[in-house]
Amino acid sequence: MVSDGIAAPNSDSDPIPFYRTLLRSCALGHSPPYLGRQLHAALLKSALLLLFPSLSAALFHMYAAAGPPSAALHAFRRLLPPSARSTVAWTALISSHAALPARAVRLFRSMRRAAVPPDVVTLLALLSASARLADPAAAASAHLLFLKLGLPFSVPACNAAIDAYAKCGRMPDARRLFDEMPCPTVVSWTVLLSGTLRREGLARGREVFDRMPQKNEVSWTVMVVSCIEAGLPREALSLLSQMLFLDDSVRNLNHISLCSLLSACSQAGDLTVGRWIHAHFTKTGLFGGAYLLMVRTALVDMYAKCGRIDTARHLFEIMPRRNLVAWNAMLSGLSMHGMAAEVLKLFSRMVAEEALHPDDITFVGVLSACSRSGLVEQGRKLFHELSTVCGLTPKVEHYACMVDLLGRAGRLEEAEALVREMPILPNEVVLGSLLASCSLHGKLDLGRRLMEELVQMDPHNTEYHVLLSNMYASSGRHFEAGNLRETMRRKGIKKAPGISFIEVNGQVHRFSAGDKSHPQAREVYAMLDEVVRRLRLVGYVPDVASQISRVMDNYLENGEEREEREQALLVHSEKLAICFGLISTRPGLPLRIFKNLRICTDCHAAIKLISDIFRREIIVRDRNRFHCFKKGPT
Repeated sequence: MVSDGIAAPNSDSDPIPFYRTLLRSCALGHSPPYLGRQLHAALLKSALLLLFPSLSAALFHMYAAAGPPSAALHAFRRLLPPSARSTVAWTALISSHAALPARAVRLFRSMRRAAVPPDVVTLLALLSASARLADPAAAASAHLLFLKLGLPFSVPACNAAIDAYAKCGRMPDARRLFDEMPCPTVVSWTVLLSGTLRREGLARGREVFDRMPQKNEVSWTVMVVSCIEAGLPREALSLLSQMLFLDDSVRNLNHISLCSLLSACSQAGDLTVGRWIHAHFTKTGLFGGAYLLMVRTALVDMYAKCGRIDTARHLFEIMPRRNLVAWNAMLSGLSMHGMAAEVLKLFSRMVAEEALHPDDITFVGVLSACSRSGLVEQGRKLFHELSTVCGLTPKVEHYACMVDLLGRAGRLEEAEALVREMPILPNEVVLGSLLASCSLHGKLDLGRRLMEELVQMDPHNTEYHVLLSNMYASSGRHFEAGNLRETMRRKGIKKAPGISFIEVNGQVHRFSAGDKSHPQAREVYAMLDEVVRRLRLVGYVPDVASQISRVMDNYLENGEEREEREQALLVHSEKLAICFGLISTRPGLPLRIFKNLRICTDCHAAIKLISDIFRREIIVRDRNRFHCFKKGPT
């Protein structure tokens, strides 16, 4: 017996082939990795590594295949002598860092400095890393080395290069490579299609799609997902029907396509297509085991993010088996809807009844729920348990949740102290969250300091400038607000436009602030006049203090400027979308609005009253969460 759980060969046989076979089995996934680690420990204890150094290479390849990447790098440096660091070894090391593309590129450069020649597999790994990084220099370097070293530039290699160039934004190079291919495959076409959709838009992508001589399930899915993300559910459903009923090569969606489509519906808030996919999945019933669990989890996530939290909860509860991913999806969905009490109950049930160990994502969902509901003490307790009870190292996302929790509660000094004590550098999310709390509580001095730090991180992010400008305006300091706005204009910094979407009868309608391009704009604005009239009857006054002053030469507000700012508030995109919903749907039906930015304080207050006046449930999903207005303030 070499070690607990590892039986050695009998004493008359050579043990080396046995050990190599075990390590290879671990590398291929046929045996659990812990057996390989146990064997490594046994070899170290018995000094067999010194007697049989050839086992070092087998150990390294086991770590490179079974991970984690840090173990592979350690084994490469400590177990392999320089003479054994061959092309194959370097390639295995680089491939083991596929999830860390920046490090993979650095390792490739180290390989070149060591004068070890790459092979085809090495360069394919480099192309994959450059695509994930969107690094055009690394992509061009890999392509050049194929030509320089005379390596075969096969169809898979060409596809990888097209993908890398497309993801780096170099579509002319990607298209030139594609055009030079003598016989592009359906995979080649699909790679070009994905790049065109991502970089050149839906119309150009549809041209490529229509030219494809053959389509597979991936190409159909890529095109449908793009339609969903563009807010075109009718086109998406039409494509889905063509794929399933007209294309003989595709008869049913596999689990990967289903999850991709449901994920797109989650991001776009497209409930129409999401329901259709759910019906198709239920009707076909093709999946079992892990695949069934994956699709059901994607359905829970989709319904939660499309505003149907009750449906998501029902699907979750009837799942015969749930893994941690499913629990996290449900916790995150409840958190988005501000249902902190339900989140905490479900979290306790997961830990106590299911005996599941929460991970980083679990704690992000639970801490976010505490933040949105102002549960400071519960949030503090959970943040402490993250490391002390669960043995997890807090990440920047967890600190961001805690900063947001403390900031919303008005404990800005405590929130700032937490930021300054973080063992990792705060990112834009952490500092931006604290700045938003400064805006909420009128802490100008701290807000100004944070603004300076944030501008160094990202000089062109408009949200920070707008938040600080609004803080100045709210406190009556219009001169400073105007100066900051002038600085934004001088530097060419433009505020991202707010856009709201509402789906009516299977068609998504898009509105921006002051938008008059909609075919029914006249009716929408007529309804807006009626809404404003009835709002004023119940005491609504536009919150003009939250607006940046538009007057640059005169910082003392007059009646004309106030009226202009009030009008700007009244034509915010979400108000226009709600007015369209009021004229386009039957009385009493709920309205679901999706917005790309945070909902402003004025719209939040106005929609509460609109919900009560018109007896409508109005659900608004902004960039961060759901806001549910059930026939008036709750």
